[in-house]
Amino acid sequence: MHQGYEWVATPPPTNQAPEAPRLRLPYLGPPRYRTPPRWGFPALAWRWPTAVVGIGALEEAPGAVERVRGRARFAASALWLLAAVAVIAAGAEVWRYVLLLDSRTGALSRSVVQWSDSLVTTGAVLSIAAGIISAATVLWWLHAAREAAAETAGYAPAREDWRLLPGLLLPGPNLIVPGAVLAELEHAILRRPAEDRPRPSPLLTTWWIAWAASGLLFATTLLWRLHTSVQAQADGVLLSAATNLTAAAVAILTIRLVDRLSLLLAPIAPSSVRRLRVVRVKTQDAPTRAPRPTTATR
Repeated sequence: MHQGYEWVATPPPTNQAPEAPRLRLPYLGPPRYRTPPRWGFPALAWRWPTAVVGIGALEEAPGAVERVRGRARFAASALWLLAAVAVIAAGAEVWRYVLLLDSRTGALSRSVVQWSDSLVTTGAVLSIAAGIISAATVLWWLHAAREAAAETAGYAPAREDWRLLPGLLLPGPNLIVPGAVLAELEHAILRRPAEDRPRPSPLLTTWWIAWAASGLLFATTLLWRLHTSVQAQADGVLLSAATNLTAAAVAILTIRLVDRLSLLLAPIAPSSVRRLRVVRVKTQDAPTRAPRPTTATR
């Protein structure tokens, strides 16, 4: 800047009229309403976006990981039911075998035999029903887990879902294909390269062996029941008890496997997060309250 000169910057001229200065009213205290206001957040608990009507763009289904969590809980509940029913059915078969041993030296009570027959029949029917429900829920979980694993790994599964059904349902192949499918799923969840050969974990290997053993034991029990001799029928009772116990063990191993794979897909489960709530706030000094303005009417 030269001596004796002062530079002043002014805005360029416009056709718009200058804004009038805003009138600042004095503070009259907090707002007052004649009736309780009806605006604000709805008095609803938190829920999925699809459960609240009229939220527009937020109305979308939960992600693949959330579906895996929800279906894993359903599968675990059905598998626990199967394990419990299978153990009860095994106990009924053992009781029948004890009655067979007692019948060699004397007659049995009619009511005891009827109770034993009813318990064996009920256990068999409930085991079959629980097995069907468990298989359906695990397949439902498997479908969502394969989708979530494909998103995580970045490549699609080697086999499509419709090609897996024959191998999962046909006797014989269903002893091998489920383990291979779960090994591929675990391989994708761990984000291993698609060209590498899947290597099952110890838990998956144990489940695979138990699954194949239970299937072979079930087939052996059905074939053994075709014999009509007394000793064959007694041995069939023991085989039925062993089959039920093996089914319970497979159900428990399946729960552990489903939980492990679901946890790998979603490391933070909502059930494991501790919920905190503020009960009170402790301070050294009592909080001070600002004086009320003199311009307030009330």
